Amino acid sequence: MIAYAITNPTTLNFDSLSSNLQRFAQKADMIVYRDKSTTEYQKNASLFIAEAKKHNFSKILLHSDYELAHKLEADGVHLSSLQFSDIKKAKDLGLFVVISTHSLKEALEAQKLEADLVTFSPIFNTPNKGEPKGIGELKEVISKLSIGVIALGGIVGSEQIEACQKSGAFGFASIRYFR
Repeated sequence: MIAYAITNPTTLNFDSLSSNLQRFAQKADMIVYRDKSTTEYQKNASLFIAEAKKHNFSKILLHSDYELAHKLEADGVHLSSLQFSDIKKAKDLGLFVVISTHSLKEALEAQKLEADLVTFSPIFNTPNKGEPKGIGELKEVISKLSIGVIALGGIVGSEQIEACQKSGAFGFASIRYFR
């Protein structure tokens, strides 16, 4: 099962980027640079990708901006659940595509549009993310898809990771687990 780190300003500091990415690399197979608040996203994304490539991540992604991901030679992009129309555009650029989903219908649509993986969330209780879907709904989504499903939301320790693994998830993604 893969471990997918989603960064944000609480987990990634550009003043200590190298040591931060070393910390992530100890636990994560894949990583995405995500920061919805910065005005320096393009500059930071460039620094992030260059430094992340020094570590053993299987995939290095940018959040939402598939054109920038292509320009900066990231492995791929993690699209938001509002970006289904961008899956084909990102794939046409040769990018690996992960997209956020919150229902079976969205997950099936992402598969039809040829996303490589989906995140499905929130699985467990997560601040400001609504009612958790739970392991039962995660298992249902996994059973209906032929692409990998990454469990996301409220995964902060081994108990949640084990539950996701038992469900058959391809992997888990988290912000707080990688702090």
